This record gives sequence, C-alpha cells and structure tokens, in this order.
Amino acid sequence: MTLPVLKTAVVGHTNTGKTSLLRTLTRDANFGEVSNRHATTRHVEGASLLVEGVPLIELYDTPGLEDSIGLLEHLESLKTDRYTAWIEVLHQFLDSPAAHGEFEQEAKALHQVLASDIALYVIDARDRVRGKHRDELEILGRTAKPVVPVLNFVVSPEARTQEWREHLSRVNMHAVVEFDTVVFNELGERRLFEKMQTLSDQFYPTLEAVIQDRVRQRANLIRASADLVADLLIDVAAYMITIPADTQRSVTAMESLKQAVRKREQQCVDDLLELFRFRTDDYESDILPIEEGQWGLDLFSPASLKQFGIRAGSGAAAGGMAGLAVDAMTGGLSLGAAAALGAALGALWSGSRTHGKRLADRLRGFTELRVNEATLRLLAVRQIDLVQALLRRGHASQEKIHLSAKSEVGKKVWMAQKLPDSLEQARLNPSWSRLGNPDPTAINMASSRLAAKEELAGIVETGLVESMGDPALTNNGRRLNPQYSGNA
Repeated sequence: MTLPVLKTAVVGHTNTGKTSLLRTLTRDANFGEVSNRHATTRHVEGASLLVEGVPLIELYDTPGLEDSIGLLEHLESLKTDRYTAWIEVLHQFLDSPAAHGEFEQEAKALHQVLASDIALYVIDARDRVRGKHRDELEILGRTAKPVVPVLNFVVSPEARTQEWREHLSRVNMHAVVEFDTVVFNELGERRLFEKMQTLSDQFYPTLEAVIQDRVRQRANLIRASADLVADLLIDVAAYMITIPADTQRSVTAMESLKQAVRKREQQCVDDLLELFRFRTDDYESDILPIEEGQWGLDLFSPASLKQFGIRAGSGAAAGGMAGLAVDAMTGGLSLGAAAALGAALGALWSGSRTHGKRLADRLRGFTELRVNEATLRLLAVRQIDLVQALLRRGHASQEKIHLSAKSEVGKKVWMAQKLPDSLEQARLNPSWSRLGNPDPTAINMASSRLAAKEELAGIVETGLVESMGDPALTNNGRRLNPQYSGNA
C-alpha cells in the first residue's frame, strides 16, 4: 500500500530553532543556516524524511514571524463582517500588496502553512510568554490547520517549560511536545511523531512507518558503532613491534607505536562521526596518553597457557611451563643443558605455531613492544564515551564534543573487570592487527579475527544498550543481540 506523504510546515518566531529542528529530524548538520542573527531564514526551504528510499514526510522551514502583532492587526482590519471566515481573510491577505511588502516574511510562512497538512510551532522555552507569541498562536489558530507546539531548549536551566505548558493549555493547544534540538532524546522525537498522529488521523500509518524506521535506524547505528570500536580495539590489542634489545631503537619504536595507535584511534573517530553524519570538526580530544609499552611475551597468562595446550591448574606441568615462559621473556638462557633447551623449544614449537617464531626471535636477542593493558582499556573507554555522546547529540548542536584523556564515564567497568576474551586472544595474535601490515584487507577477512571482532562488538553493544536505557535497541520486546550477555 502506498502511504500518503505528510506535508509539514515548521513555523515560529525568529531564532526559536526552526532550522535546528529540521537539522535534527533529517540528521543533516548542514541543512540551512543556523545563526543568532535575526531572520536568518529568508525563504522556504524543504527536506524529506525517507523510509526505504521513499519520502513520507516533507518538512518546510519557513521565515520567522517577525511582526505578528502588526500582522494580526492588519488581518483584523481586513475582516469587515462577522460572516467572513478567517481562512478567506488569510487568502485575501496573501493576494494583497501587503504580502509582498511589510509582511513579506510572515506571508511566506502563512502560505506554507496553508499548503501543508500540519504545522509545527517551534518555541524557545527559555523565553517568557510575550504578546508576540500570543498573536502568533492566534494567527496560526485561524489557518484551520492542526498545530503541534514544540518546546525547544528544554534542557537549559533557563527553560520555562511549565509556564509555556500552562499558557498553551489556556489557548486550547494541548498537543505539546518537548523536543530539544541540541541535546537529542530519541523518546522526545518519538513523542513528536505521536503528537502529530493524534492531530492527523489520515496520516497515522505514514507516521507509524517513520517511527518504526527510526527505531531500526537507531539500533543499526549502535550496532555499526560497536563494530567500529571493536575493530579498533582488535587492531591495537594485536599490534606488536619486534625489535633488537637496543635502548636507542626502543625509544624510536615506542614513538612509532604511539603514532600508529593515535592515528588508528583518529580513524575510528572520523568513521564514527561520518556514521552519525556529523562534521569532522565537531570533535576534539586530549592526546591518548600512551605512557609505556608492554614488553615481551605474556606467556604466563591463562590465555597463553591455553594456546600452549596447558591448563593453568595442571600442577607441576603448568608451573614448569610458566617458569619456562618467564625465562624466555627475560632472555635468560638458564634453562639447563642445550638438550633440555632444544627439547623445550621443540615442544613449544609443535604446540603453538603462534608463539614458536616469537620465542625463537626472543632467544635471538629480539624483544616485543605493544601497548599495555591500561592504554587498551582507556582506548575502549574513550570510544564508548564518544558513541554515547553522539547518540545524545542533536544535529543542530554548535558546541564541540570534548572528551578528556582521563575519561570517567565508562571507566568503572572497563578499568575494573578483566579484558574480554576476544581482546586477550587478539594480544596473542599479532597477525590480527592491520597496523603496519601490507595487506590489511586479508587480515580483516580472517575468520578467527572476524569471530573475535563479532564477539567484542556484541559486548560493546550490550554495554551501550544498558548505559543508554534506550528502547530503540529492542525488537519486539527482545534485545537485538541476545547471544551477548557480557559486560562492556
């Protein structure tokens, strides 16, 4: 069934956030011009909300109503008898010279309201209720079109939300919705569409289709964000530089590692901003504080022992293996006779292709450099904080997103709990990292890496769901990724 297209006029006084509303609804930070100057919008501009490529809602940004007091007086002067309907008076005004003269901007707005199915009247909730607002509401009431008052900037401590609600109820406008165009709230957007449904029954299916599409879009957005963050963490966790045990080369390698990790983090930031349709200059952050790399093979971790086929609790065998790993790490050739060393290396080589070459390199005087666990945790925290900030950011926001290098929002979980198994595995598989690799595409498609990234993305997504308390992340009452129950 073809759904009817809902034409919507966005009206209000100058600088109340009409263009900002369209930016947020269309997820387009570049729509129109947002400025503190009066009468920034001088002409009617349009945009559409699409569902599967089909436009279902047409939004029209109109010039501000600058002189509603004068316009109302002029309209009343045109009504010469009690029998003429106000809608006829409005059409008479639009055909008069005044509509192209002193009331040109107001005429453009009224013409669009009359050509639309519904009007959104945008109010700066920080303003006091003034005479101009009363007259604007009076004029809109005479258009015979349904009007939804939209209270903008309600998050501001200066907002007079209750005062506005009381006034609007006195003029018989009860379909009021609070929708801040700067601090985005997905529930506020849904309520806006639902208020529009109550005033336009014939477009109920159209608006319902848009509501459900927004739910799907947000869930997909969060999943895609989790994929980007997981991809970053796998790359960095697996990244390793092998160098001779030389002090000067160690310093050079450390700088190279820092540069590579910071560049990779910035790539993730850019990808997230593009995913959410924000500008690259909307974000700034402190430099990631990579203080020290972690040197050598962490062969005494339970994950390493498991790769060697040894359970951590297997008594003397586990203890002997751990001791061997420590000796190999420190480069100490105190393993006994050459025959014993050869036998041990033979067992290690046959037991693990992953570690065999690395141990051999270590015994030849090479060592390994990678980021430490604390840096990896901080990297995760910063990216998750950024995703949460983007989820709460309206496309009308003019403030930059700034996250500290010592971010605290997600620190409690990521700094306190053990690393997810997928990251532990990444640290044991340098071949999973695309940093400094000549063929990153092949690495990205490796089945073991893909499985680890999928698992980690599920953990990140679940953490975002829980932290945001977002109903858009459920589908028919079920979490979109029920197979993931880990903590992020």
